[in-house]
Amino acid sequence: MVAQMSAGLIDADLGGHVFKKRVAAPERGKSGGARVVVATNLDNRWFFVYGFEKNERANIDDRELAAFQQLAAVLLRLDAGRLLAEQECGNLTEICNEKAKSYSH
Repeated sequence: MVAQMSAGLIDADLGGHVFKKRVAAPERGKSGGARVVVATNLDNRWFFVYGFEKNERANIDDRELAAFQQLAAVLLRLDAGRLLAEQECGNLTEICNEKAKSYSH
């Protein structure tokens, strides 16, 4: 998904470094699938912050969007050391090639 978004295949720029991407669901395709909210600088930082099934809710509301924009601002300011610390304590999970990377304490 990051590769698609890096190539410009973004469904919605919600402002404040927050983007929405449609994700296909088995036998339902993209239009009836899921939506993923991503905080990103469109370069080397990609944070998947929320996902929902289209059949469970239509969209996020203004209050949620404002919270995601605030979260994006915080996440995109974190330096590499702080990102690693947040991963090690379980606050963030790194996903590489669609597989979660575990950290031992």
